[in-house]
Amino acid sequence: MYVQVVTDPIGEVLWISPALPGRTHDLTAARTHKIIRICECQGVPILADRAYTGAGLHVTTGLRRPHGGELTPTQRTVNRALAQTRAPVERGMARLKSWQIFRRSRISPNRMTIIAKAILTLERQR
Repeated sequence: MYVQVVTDPIGEVLWISPALPGRTHDLTAARTHKIIRICECQGVPILADRAYTGAGLHVTTGLRRPHGGELTPTQRTVNRALAQTRAPVERGMARLKSWQIFRRSRISPNRMTIIAKAILTLERQR
């Protein structure tokens, strides 16, 4: 099972997508749910991991090591700064993963979507 999550800069979960099959790639899921387009239209910057490389100019991802080469010290510094900025978001994701249903779910995407909405409501009450 796979869901996309949108958080604010401090890691509070703002939105959980409808569930998709687990084999869905991150970028495909973001495009399916139109997350990138919506954020771009609203002027909301997107900081993402390298799975979103190629998503467009509005999405900032880490730099990949060139084939057969190494990143420059400046590029490593940029990657480190991005990782530090994304750390609260990753903590928000870890909080969601504390719900066992997200780790061991073998149910239909439709049922998981309903459960994800309920968990989002409960998380907002914490």
